Amino acid sequence: MRLYLVNPSNPLVSSVNARESRWNKYRVWKPLGLLVLAGITPPEWDITIVDENLGAPDYSAMPRPDLVGITAFTSQANRAYEVAAVFRRLGVPVVMGGIHATMCHGEAAEHVDSVVTGEAESVWPQVLDDVRHGSLKPRYDGGHPDIRDVPLPRHDLLPTGYAFGAIQTTRGCPLNCTFCSVTAFNGAHYRQRAIPDVVRELQSIRERYVLVVDDNLIGTRPEHIARAKDLFRAIIRADLRKRWVCQVTINFADDDELLTLAEKAGCRGVFIGFESPTPEGLMEVGKKYNLLKNRNFRESVRRIQPHNMLVVGSFIMGLDTDEPGIGKRISQAATSYGVDTINVGFLTPLPGTQLWKRMTAENRIALNAYPRDWQYYTLTFPVAHYKHFSLDGIFQEMRICNRHFYSMPRVLRRVCRNIWQRRTPLISLVGNLSYRRNFLTDCKVFANFQHQRNDELAAEGGAMRKAEGPQHPASRSAGS
Repeated sequence: MRLYLVNPSNPLVSSVNARESRWNKYRVWKPLGLLVLAGITPPEWDITIVDENLGAPDYSAMPRPDLVGITAFTSQANRAYEVAAVFRRLGVPVVMGGIHATMCHGEAAEHVDSVVTGEAESVWPQVLDDVRHGSLKPRYDGGHPDIRDVPLPRHDLLPTGYAFGAIQTTRGCPLNCTFCSVTAFNGAHYRQRAIPDVVRELQSIRERYVLVVDDNLIGTRPEHIARAKDLFRAIIRADLRKRWVCQVTINFADDDELLTLAEKAGCRGVFIGFESPTPEGLMEVGKKYNLLKNRNFRESVRRIQPHNMLVVGSFIMGLDTDEPGIGKRISQAATSYGVDTINVGFLTPLPGTQLWKRMTAENRIALNAYPRDWQYYTLTFPVAHYKHFSLDGIFQEMRICNRHFYSMPRVLRRVCRNIWQRRTPLISLVGNLSYRRNFLTDCKVFANFQHQRNDELAAEGGAMRKAEGPQHPASRSAGS
């Protein structure tokens, strides 16, 4: 039996193709979910994993499979449906899972033979068995299974060419921020894998640098922190010599022992969601956690950095509390915090989020021709009607933000600071230049986006006028 597992690209952002530029490999992450499914798949299946971010193959030239499994974030949905159509025309059953299929399962069901909602580990063996017996069901629900006994992912099935390996040690997030679909997809309960399994998987990853994809590696409660410390101690004992980056909440800075253990275990960078430079913005997105204890973000960042770690600050632009000037305000706030790089995205109403429900009810989603417009839901396009900005206006704020923060003098100052502090200056330089180049690429893509949208609107307007037919001169005068 032959199985293809496909991670589709987003053709609109084709610049992520890792073969086109040495910088692009820093924008491409391994499709870890497909590696997990491959680890569960019985040995009688011959598995091929296709990551289109390394280049889309000619599927017609490949041997005909018995089953195709596709995963997709919302921005990949269009391409996922195209790939599904290719194989369905050949009579090959196609199963789709992942966060978009979970949140929009009715839509996905129109394009594939079966939809897996939730986390697939608990139902994947049943899906494969049903395929073998010709009894594939239209829907399977994996829910939120216990991840302590999940077999190790098949990292050996992917080619080289990635800058980072990938691993997951926990799932679930109790914070439930309004813009984030993690809680809706993975649940609010914080679930942890067995530490020995995590260590064994790290040993199996070829790359020296690894991305820990947990939405919050350390959690928020004392027992979560204790487990993180135990994990770091186990990695230290194993002497894996891996260097890794992760996502954490700002409370990472509160525990000196945690910081010391993370450094010894190989942590070289943390991604922290600051979200907004204002208390009003944090309240709007439900990130009250950042407001606890009257926290001083600058001091928190300063406590992390001496442990040989870079700090990446994440912000959102386009909140109802944001007003003209927010671009420079975010850049200035990030500079005052002392972060090493920033990642700023547009407020994007992703399906399944509280934000999606609110903006849909308020008729504030601008790009809503689905499934075509899903391609724009990358967080790098303004897709909504923002309270104080036009689409062009908010993009100009993004341009101002990035030009200010990633100006060459400021980049060089941050790199020199890291040299002075003996804190991974090469990674700092690569990170700053990579983000700087990413933004320049996004500007070009946005210009094409504007041109394409104008053409589409003109075509739609012409079609509407044609459908209405010629008007009587009196009616035109009356409407003027």
